[in-house]
Amino acid sequence: MSKALLVLTSVALLGLSGCADLQSSSTAGTQSAKAGISAEAQAALSAAQADVKAAKAKNALWTTAENALKAAEDAAAKGDSAAVLKDAKFASSQAKDGLAQLNYPVLKVGQ
Repeated sequence: MSKALLVLTSVALLGLSGCADLQSSSTAGTQSAKAGISAEAQAALSAAQADVKAAKAKNALWTTAENALKAAEDAAAKGDSAAVLKDAKFASSQAKDGLAQLNYPVLKVGQ
């Protein structure tokens, strides 16, 4: 039992360390790309990143929010401020909806 727990813990830590490396490298690339977009688009992208991070921390991240954030970051890399605004606002909205869903009552089947 303890060996299985040790193996699972090791796998989880390796997975988390890999995710941290991906996050830091993608954030560095996004920071340099954000210079070519408008200030409003930069603000929307930063807000979307914070909202998605908060939703992810609470295990409430919807895939639509994650995909929209990725699209916004890709648009920022291309310098397309309009697309960044559109996708970042949608990502923020979906992340906030995911967090709001945590407050919904639990549905119990059979009662």
